Amino acid sequence: MLFEPFQLGKTELKNRFVRSATWEGLGTEEGFCSPKLVDMMKELAIGGVGLVISGHLYVSPEGQASSRQLGIHSDDTIAGLKKMTEKVHEEGGLIVAQLAHAGCHSSFKLTGIETMGPSIPSEKDSFSCREMTLEDIGKTVKAFAEGAKRAMEAGFDGVQIHAAHGYLLSQFLSGYYNRRQDDYGGNVENRARFLIEVTKAVRKVVGEDYPIMVKMNSDDFLDGGFCPEEMLSVSLMLENVGIEAIEMSGGTNNEGSRYKFSRTVTLQSDEDEVYYRETAKRYKKVCNVPLVLVGGIRSYGVADELVSSGTCDLVAMSRPFIREPHLINRWGSGDTRPAACISCNACFRPARRGEGLYCVVEDCLRKKG
Repeated sequence: MLFEPFQLGKTELKNRFVRSATWEGLGTEEGFCSPKLVDMMKELAIGGVGLVISGHLYVSPEGQASSRQLGIHSDDTIAGLKKMTEKVHEEGGLIVAQLAHAGCHSSFKLTGIETMGPSIPSEKDSFSCREMTLEDIGKTVKAFAEGAKRAMEAGFDGVQIHAAHGYLLSQFLSGYYNRRQDDYGGNVENRARFLIEVTKAVRKVVGEDYPIMVKMNSDDFLDGGFCPEEMLSVSLMLENVGIEAIEMSGGTNNEGSRYKFSRTVTLQSDEDEVYYRETAKRYKKVCNVPLVLVGGIRSYGVADELVSSGTCDLVAMSRPFIREPHLINRWGSGDTRPAACISCNACFRPARRGEGLYCVVEDCLRKKG
């Protein structure tokens, strides 16, 4: 089933493999698309990935998280992004734009704009921000909608709303971050209000036939944070407003998270893979929106079992494609050895140095060879 087509709304994917979004560190300082980033997305399409999800594109200047992060915050970004989508389409691929805002984890050092989030953090928290006003929330809803409009103009085949990993919409969903006393805080229905408003605003801009995906945590792994029961409740809310897929992930980059969203683990066997399998099974029992599952998947056999058993509809990976952009073609040719990625996270070191994302291990082996 992995190499069978899949219908995402009215868009047909050629297989069940998805490249999950990450930070590539290959944008310009102004947030524009670079030739290196275009080439990276092109290679993923050549390599057989059924659906590429872009790196996280900040929808407004104050929502930028990292240096050389790609943006979709102004009309000036459209031309560069269009070059990216054109190259992916030339290779027979499909690409979705991930729309993001980092909220209280935005970088004041980069933006010079005061960071904002759902509520004022406590003294024990390692970040600072001001509480968003209702006007701030309204402006940010509009920024997501405008980002989606730019994505359409740039030729993306859909959009994904980033509500995972402790980014702004994830912060509102999480009782750990969200201590508001108004209609956007308290019970899970209120905490999901911002995300639902963003989703509705995006749908109004893109129309009924354009795919909208949402990336959401299965669990924050934070005391008092977003949990599987709440994730299932919010999934049903999203089903009711009409979206094409939910990508299930987990964890944040918060110091208190028991698990980060990019885990450094050594996978000894197939049993070590699939971080969120049990929550995915629960999801499929209650929600009809197609499920994209990411987290720890490294083996062809595991991916095949996940789809054939109905645990998920699409299989997503990120770090394996950094080392092997042509992994899906390799598996399709009959070479079903596990992905070479060892989940060490060393690929992010050159990105932090301003060199962009690449597999350090593979680079060392290539130089030795």
